[in-house]
Amino acid sequence: MDSANAAAADTAAQQAVEGLSERDGAILGFERHWWKYAGAKEQAIRDQFQMSATRYYQVLNALIDRPEALAHDPLLVKRLRRLRAARQRARSARRLGIDV
Repeated sequence: MDSANAAAADTAAQQAVEGLSERDGAILGFERHWWKYAGAKEQAIRDQFQMSATRYYQVLNALIDRPEALAHDPLLVKRLRRLRAARQRARSARRLGIDV
């Protein structure tokens, strides 16, 4: 029974990963290793994805909310979610005048 459940979980995870487009996978890969690229991150984004940094971050934020991305690279996605939440808390605290 346990092996059947493990196989079903593996199949579900594989189907979730298959739900990512090639661009989505490339964005997650870039985010995992962006510091290896020479120059500014914004320029590397422009060179590799032909989009502005603003659009890239919009796509990335939508991507890390998807279960397919979490199945593809759980450590990276959880780290990015944690960083996003910390930035949101800091912005809210600044608006309210609270020292964090």
